[in-house]
Amino acid sequence: MWREIVEQYDGVDGADPASEQDLLDAERLLGAALPADLRTLLRESNGVMDADGTDIVWSAEQIARTNQEFRTREDVKHLYMPFDALLFVGDNGGGDQFALPILPVRPDVFVWDHENDSRTWVASSLAEYLRKALAQPGEDWYR
Repeated sequence: MWREIVEQYDGVDGADPASEQDLLDAERLLGAALPADLRTLLRESNGVMDADGTDIVWSAEQIARTNQEFRTREDVKHLYMPFDALLFVGDNGGGDQFALPILPVRPDVFVWDHENDSRTWVASSLAEYLRKALAQPGEDWYR
């Protein structure tokens, strides 16, 4: 399913699939299971890059590393509201990041604005997020 979505758009690059070990390593680092849709996407393509070279969906390793960093760095803790309820999965190339809510788990996708710390709904599912982001390249497609 995920490859079919990605292949609809010219210039979009899907990566090789993540291995089960890649996913288990990410989950171990995060201390939680990846949401089912994200896990399935990563098993088909370990990251998705749009025609402009923006990482719409990061690799399993980058997802784990970025989320761990945002949850543990002291300077981040003092600048922003907690990120424990979000799982960052990609970015816009300009600093804003896209996240799945994990506390509670919901299928929606939100964008976190790095300048004002807002968290705004952008899609009702990971599939809708992919379609929107890939159909409208550019860092501000969601505004």
